[in-house]
Amino acid sequence: MLVPCFLYSLQNRKPSLYGSLTCQGIGLDGIPEVTASEGFIVNEINKKSIHISCPKENASSKFLAPYTTFSRIHTKSITCLDISSGGGLGVSSSTDGTMKIWQASNGELRRVLEGHVFDVNCCRFFPSGLVVLSGGMDAQLKIWSAEDASCVVTFKGHKGGILDTAIVDRGRNVVSGSRDGTARLWDCGRSACLGVLADCGSSINGVAVGAADNSVNLGSPEQMPSEREVGTEAKMLLLAREDKKLQCLGLQSRQPVFLFIGSDAFNCCTFLSGFLLLAGTQDGNIYQLDVRSPRAPVQVIHRSGAPVLSLLSFRDGFIASQGDGSCFIVQQDLDYVTELTGADCDPVYKVATWEKQIYTCCRDGLVRRYQLSDL
Repeated sequence: MLVPCFLYSLQNRKPSLYGSLTCQGIGLDGIPEVTASEGFIVNEINKKSIHISCPKENASSKFLAPYTTFSRIHTKSITCLDISSGGGLGVSSSTDGTMKIWQASNGELRRVLEGHVFDVNCCRFFPSGLVVLSGGMDAQLKIWSAEDASCVVTFKGHKGGILDTAIVDRGRNVVSGSRDGTARLWDCGRSACLGVLADCGSSINGVAVGAADNSVNLGSPEQMPSEREVGTEAKMLLLAREDKKLQCLGLQSRQPVFLFIGSDAFNCCTFLSGFLLLAGTQDGNIYQLDVRSPRAPVQVIHRSGAPVLSLLSFRDGFIASQGDGSCFIVQQDLDYVTELTGADCDPVYKVATWEKQIYTCCRDGLVRRYQLSDL
């Protein structure tokens, strides 16, 4: 059996490397016997992963197959997912109109969360793992009990669909970003909006909250913050905007930190540390920026022209997924990129992790679970 093989270069926009793998049969231990075409080497192989390198170009990738796949949670494309802090539960939303809580170990359905009108765009667990936050095309933000599926809070105020959310500290406050161009801060205890953090005039596709390093100047608030604001001090808010702009401001101060203009619409963003961040664009660029000197990127990673759909800080690196079905892990202490396989060419919309397990959701309606111990 002949299988095409290609390795991406993460640096300097080098072209992808193409070759082929040939399976000569299955060994007595159940592991395939694989050879590579000229210029490529099969460094290591087991039942779930294969490590391929091209020494001449100093490129190396390890391909990891899913440990298991959950096909019965949703019937259509899954647009978002998250895993609870204890690793026991998953939550996901789909274009089939449903949002569901399921057992993370086997995909068994636990609860159906009903109450949004139209599609649910984003869902995530609070740090407790017992409560879920969701945002929908109905411009509503809702808080749910994971134990009995009841909707305990509904926030209203946005004039367009909510595209992303972030939870501040333990969750007394949350942040939402919307198609209406605003980012808002909410008080969960009183179901009230504490203020409009930014009014961009352009759709906010992604939001992230992170603790700022002492060297970052966040400015001072013009007015005394509400006593209902909890945990906003020394925090940064990052907004991935449709108008090709990446905006950072002090969460409590509301003061601008920087505004960076990218190559295309920004879809997603995340913090790597108190001063480093990542943001992904519609044309496939992943920008790494230093908040302290954001004019020029630390680096720009470009693997393909497919939209960057999700970014997640992971160990000493990150996980990214794109619209061409690629999903990959970059870690500083490893000399290879880990490719999460299985999605083929269907977009991978979201990635979530718990310890050594990685979960992805995809347009093909499947949740895939990867076990890093299989590496």
